[in-house]
Amino acid sequence: MSRVCEITGKKVMVGNNVSHSQRKTKRRFYPNLQRKRFYIPEEDRWVTLRVSAKAIRTISKIGVIAAMKRGEELGVLEAK
Repeated sequence: MSRVCEITGKKVMVGNNVSHSQRKTKRRFYPNLQRKRFYIPEEDRWVTLRVSAKAIRTISKIGVIAAMKRGEELGVLEAK
């Protein structure tokens, strides 16, 4: 499974480790992904999503249905 947030589309970024002597070696920055279950009262069911910490804040602000629609518009979450 790839390391991609299902709501925001955040994924792994590439950068450099920089030592004191300014030598640069490649490294990866991983998104803060969590596997979280959300309850959808309209459908009376639970949904498990792999989301970033920012997406959890977005879901608590606008709701899980609206956040999932936003993910579908970005092309990250498949329509079900």
